[in-house]
Amino acid sequence: MAPAITPVKTSGRHPEATTVVVIGGGIVGLMTALTLAERGIPVVVLEKGGIAGEQSSRNLGWIRKMGREEHDLPLAMASERLWAAMPERVGADVGYRQAGIMYLCRSDAEMAGHRAWLDAISGASLDSRLLGPADIDRLVPGGTGGWAGGIYTPSDGRAEPLLASSAIATSAMAKGAVIVGQCAVRSLSITAGRVTGVVTERGAIRCEHVVLAGGMWSRRFLANLGVSLPTLPLVASVVRTAPMEGPTDIAVGAPDFSFRKRIDGGYTITQRGAFVAPLVLDSLLLGRRYLPMLRAQWKNVRLSLGRDLVDDLAMPRRWAADGPSPFEHVRTIDPPVNEGLNAEAMRNLAAAWPVFRDAVVAESWAGMIDVTPDSLPIISPVAKLAGLTLATGFSGHGFGTAPGAGQLAADIATGEVPLVDPTPYRLDRFD
Repeated sequence: MAPAITPVKTSGRHPEATTVVVIGGGIVGLMTALTLAERGIPVVVLEKGGIAGEQSSRNLGWIRKMGREEHDLPLAMASERLWAAMPERVGADVGYRQAGIMYLCRSDAEMAGHRAWLDAISGASLDSRLLGPADIDRLVPGGTGGWAGGIYTPSDGRAEPLLASSAIATSAMAKGAVIVGQCAVRSLSITAGRVTGVVTERGAIRCEHVVLAGGMWSRRFLANLGVSLPTLPLVASVVRTAPMEGPTDIAVGAPDFSFRKRIDGGYTITQRGAFVAPLVLDSLLLGRRYLPMLRAQWKNVRLSLGRDLVDDLAMPRRWAADGPSPFEHVRTIDPPVNEGLNAEAMRNLAAAWPVFRDAVVAESWAGMIDVTPDSLPIISPVAKLAGLTLATGFSGHGFGTAPGAGQLAADIATGEVPLVDPTPYRLDRFD
């Protein structure tokens, strides 16, 4: 089961027309809507299930620049600035804390990778720095040691997934956005090759532009329109502890665990070195594109063949706009928790910081991540469908970069000067 977000009362009405429709009520779609509403542009958000019901409420809450590719850094840096201003912007505490993020290394080879990254982004003027074992013991006391070193970015931070999307949605509605929950978009209305509206399960809405921020669902939605979007699913399992005394407010990622302090006093913990990759039909259709990633990350990927394939094959890949869509059959993706991975994470963490031996698990959940072949999102117009902008495929980074990604999507949709260079995120890079 998903963790419970702060409730949001969405609109009960179904508008006949607007300027921009945003498909998807996750954090990226909500940030797009907030940006548009603040600019005085009429916008309607349509969500097939509940607001932030999937990965937007299930992620770890990290907001980081550290480790990002050089061409991806501007979006991360812009998002960090926007996160810092978010409490004032939305009038609520979203849990943003600039408490730092640290990666730990067990080998010199891992340290060499961080040195290479620092060299590659040397012109970005980040505060990232390498750490020795003594630095780690000082910054995160009470550990058993044994680390080769690490890398630390004090200006990186975190926010609370259970607070942020709700606050953003509430603020967007107060500024004029209309957000409709439990309303699936079945297809687009297209006239002379241009998007002129959407067809929902409740009827049609005319609009000038559509932003698709559908997360894991975007590939299936676009395929029905003849547009190829390369994304595959990964599933991460997560543990939340009860409030406890911990070693640090810094978010820490080791090769086989991660932890970060929550504002409720507990910790969010995961097995950072392992994801479950469900084998589905798209795994065969797209598998070759992911071979470089698989070669680099094969130790971290655990293939799963079972119910996911059966469910995937049973779900339609083509449907008519005047009939039920897959999005009405499955309102929320709720993958099962891999208790084995969570147990690994807790054992590995307790071995490194014994204080976690007494941690009480209060809750666990799993979330499905839509991953592109290069792990960068797609924030882009669609050449064959004028009037459609994509903001999807965030590969596990959507929460941290959501403020910048939403603003960039809004810029593209309305022809504004883009927040950052959108070239790295164009859909046609996969052609």
